[in-house]
Amino acid sequence: MKSLTYLDGEWQEGNPPVLGPATLATWLGSVIFDGARSFEGTAPDLDRHCQRACASAEKMGMKSPVSAEEIERLAREGIAKFPADTALYIKPLMWAEDGWIYPDPATTRFMLHIFESPLPEPKGFSAHISSRRRAAPDQAPTDAKAACLYPNAGRALREANEAGFDNAIMLDPVGNVAEFATSNVFMAKDGVVRTPVPNGTFLNGITRQRIIKLLREDGVTVEEATVTPKDLREADELWSTGNHAKVTPVSRFEDRELQPGPIAARCRELYWGYAKKNAAL
Repeated sequence: MKSLTYLDGEWQEGNPPVLGPATLATWLGSVIFDGARSFEGTAPDLDRHCQRACASAEKMGMKSPVSAEEIERLAREGIAKFPADTALYIKPLMWAEDGWIYPDPATTRFMLHIFESPLPEPKGFSAHISSRRRAAPDQAPTDAKAACLYPNAGRALREANEAGFDNAIMLDPVGNVAEFATSNVFMAKDGVVRTPVPNGTFLNGITRQRIIKLLREDGVTVEEATVTPKDLREADELWSTGNHAKVTPVSRFEDRELQPGPIAARCRELYWGYAKKNAAL
């Protein structure tokens, strides 16, 4: 699939070699990224994703060499280099070239990677409870979209796949539901939507926030609260929200089959409506 990378003032095709063996990010993990989407002539919340990239860099001890506004401008420039109907993933990255264990903020570098990435079909996926947990805020940089957080999520995902599931629910350190390995989690019971309250152990996703706002404006009761595995097992509907697939229903949770429900379908309808009305390119 076609991809473009903006690096050091120019656009390059493909996957340019960047990190060397002496680069701090290579061996000590000082890398952040963000992910936005462009699809069907829209780029929902692109500004917020660019802002979060800069904030993540600051939280990891780096200093963004570009403003959020400049990242957004470059992203739109890059989007325009693809055919108008192409579904894209937009990934700004920053990393530290130098430092000793922690980054030297003055050595922060930036690149922007944009690549073709079709939106997954919302046909539903299966999930189980993982043995891997999300870290507490004093155990990992959970307030940033830091690359170092993802290997543990990857282990949870691999564990799920080996057990015959598509994804995994990760719990927080005290045993409550945090999120899926790859996205935020929502449930519905008796017409009320619940989603784990942000407690510092998982990223309060931009798509998550948008869905909560859209549902409430649509008259749906949405509670941000402590959610337990038992709550998920008794839910009428389960679905995920995230940048990669936006809104996707759960069709099987552990040994229980689920039908994609009306509230998850309404979330997709509301999100697409918002994108078309407010985020046109």
